Amino acid sequence: MNPIFLTSPKLERRTNGKVVTMLCRVAGRFCAVALLVFLVVSSAFAQTQPAASTPTPVPDAAAGSASQPASPSQGNQPQKDQPQTKMDQPPTSGTSSGTSNDRLFFTLPNFLTLEHGQGVPPLTAGQKFKVVLRGSFDYVQYPWYGFLSGISQAENSEPGYGQGATGYAKRYGSAFADGTIENFLTGAVLPTVLRQDPRFFQLGKGGFWHRTGYAISRSFVTRADSGKEQLNYSELLGGALAAGISTYSYHPSADRTLPNTVSVWGTQLGYDTLTTVIKEFWPDIRRKLRKQH
Repeated sequence: MNPIFLTSPKLERRTNGKVVTMLCRVAGRFCAVALLVFLVVSSAFAQTQPAASTPTPVPDAAAGSASQPASPSQGNQPQKDQPQTKMDQPPTSGTSSGTSNDRLFFTLPNFLTLEHGQGVPPLTAGQKFKVVLRGSFDYVQYPWYGFLSGISQAENSEPGYGQGATGYAKRYGSAFADGTIENFLTGAVLPTVLRQDPRFFQLGKGGFWHRTGYAISRSFVTRADSGKEQLNYSELLGGALAAGISTYSYHPSADRTLPNTVSVWGTQLGYDTLTTVIKEFWPDIRRKLRKQH
């Protein structure tokens, strides 16, 4: 007989209460992050809109020629455009590798995002695995997962890990494994099998809501290696597989439930979508920060 039918009503109510509490906690954190992203992105986008240009007076040609005769060295030489400073240039995108050297807020790896991705060739299977490996084990990831593990321990999420140094080490290892497994499934394994492009091609033009809608849609629509748009199986299916692997393998046995798996998958999909929105507006934020610098 299935053990689920032997569950007492009291235990069932207690389990449902834990699930509701977990979902409320996840929803609260998700809404807080979404609000923060919205404020940062909308502020940066509004401040980077070009102001109305005022016409510059054009001096009279006859007066200019009469007052300032052209020197022999400058008479017929065309003026060259001023070279763009290094600070104003976007991060280099490798034309041979098809990836970038960009970092979100100058720290977090953003190697699968292209600011100008028109006409770039598709990635090979080796390139997909190489760029995911490069980003998953980047030096920034180690303190980043340490920070996330500290938050998890402070909230006592997944109590089966316990507290103290042992509990923190378990949370750190599971967080690192969760991120790495999802990165490889959504960015290398499934894109190679399904022949989909794991890169995010920034739109970079249009209004705020138009660009936001485009960024959100990339969680559900992606570009195939052939260049055609199709359903983003790599993100949707890869996230679900990653949630299932992590939940039913090295996470505490008390959390190995279907509702928890669905919650983890939904939370990860939501965070990935928010990150994609940040990636869309990151060039605007980067130019604003560098201009202030």
